[in-house]
Amino acid sequence: MTPPQPGRRAGKILMLMAWAAGLFLATRFFGEWEDKQHNPNTAMESVHTQGAIEVRLVGNRQGHFVGTARLNGRDVPFMIDTGATDVAIPGDLADELGLERGVPVTVSTANGRVQGFRTRLDRVQLGEIVLRDVRALVTPSLDGDEILLGMSAMKQLEFTQRGGTLLLRQTTP
Repeated sequence: MTPPQPGRRAGKILMLMAWAAGLFLATRFFGEWEDKQHNPNTAMESVHTQGAIEVRLVGNRQGHFVGTARLNGRDVPFMIDTGATDVAIPGDLADELGLERGVPVTVSTANGRVQGFRTRLDRVQLGEIVLRDVRALVTPSLDGDEILLGMSAMKQLEFTQRGGTLLLRQTTP
C-alpha cells in the first residue's frame, strides 16, 4: 500500500473546509430566513400624513403581528395582543431593562392565573410612533424576550386590520 500523496491530502482538507463553510453559510441564511418569517417587521417604516404618523405591520405566517420596538431605548421583539389589558414583559427582560417591580397583582391569562408586578414604561417606540408613560406588567412566568403589546399601549393608537396587515395610526398635534 502506498502512502497518501501530499497533494491529495491537501485537496481532501480543502474539500472538507469548503463543505464546512457551505454548511455554515446555509445555516446562517436559513436561520435569518426563519427569523424573517416569524418577525417580518424588524424595520418598520413610518409614513407622515396630515396630522398623523402611520406604521403598517405585516402579519407573520401564523397571522400574528410581531415586530421590533424600542422600549426605554432598547430594541425588543413584540407581539400585538389586543386581548391583554396591559403590556406584558417577561421577568428576565424586565430585569435587563432595569424595570422596577411594583405592586404584586394576580392576573388571569389564557394559561390560567399568574402573578405579575405593576410597572411603567417611560417610552415605547414603534417606527416613529412614540408612546409615553405606558402601564405595564412584569410577568416572571412569561418566557423568552418578546413583550406582549396589550391595550395599555394600543389604546393610545387608532388601528385597523385588513388583508393580513395592521395599520397603526397616531395623531399628531
